[in-house]
Amino acid sequence: VTYGSVIKLQHDRTKYRLHSHDVPYGSGSGQQSITCYSGHDSNSYWIVRPKGRSSFRQGDVIADGAVIRLQHMRTRKWLHSHLLQSPISGNLEVSGFGGDDDSDTGDNWKLEIDGKANVWLRDQKVRLLHLDTNGYLHSHDKKYNRIVPGQQEVCGVRKKSSDSLWLAAEGVYYPATKIKASSA
Repeated sequence: VTYGSVIKLQHDRTKYRLHSHDVPYGSGSGQQSITCYSGHDSNSYWIVRPKGRSSFRQGDVIADGAVIRLQHMRTRKWLHSHLLQSPISGNLEVSGFGGDDDSDTGDNWKLEIDGKANVWLRDQKVRLLHLDTNGYLHSHDKKYNRIVPGQQEVCGVRKKSSDSLWLAAEGVYYPATKIKASSA
């Protein structure tokens, strides 16, 4: 997985994919909702970007411990979190926020590779730790009944678990150009 790659991030246990569309939450922040979806459509594609003002470029590999941002390909919103409660479980809300020229620290996620690899590989289990809230990107079997019926809630939780494991599945992967010494 390299910067600039367009991926579907798959929840390891349920096999649902990280998903978003221009549907706001009816509570909490009112920002764009983030779910996990079992189907295959273009609303599950995310562009892997470095944190703002970074020297990393398209095609650079992503090291364990790197701080990344994920931008929703269709709506251009950033995967975001904050201290508001998620709609179903009451954990940390994860939302879509901002746009191409509108990003803040709430969009920064630290990559934690599960295993011994030192760079992010396709089909490799990873965790994403939200830096502002110290919550792991998480999903579970709890599903919405209205607005996005059958889609799983995505939230942040402060403890590592098997429900905070993800992997890069389908996508367009840029070939690796180089490995940089710094990961953050």
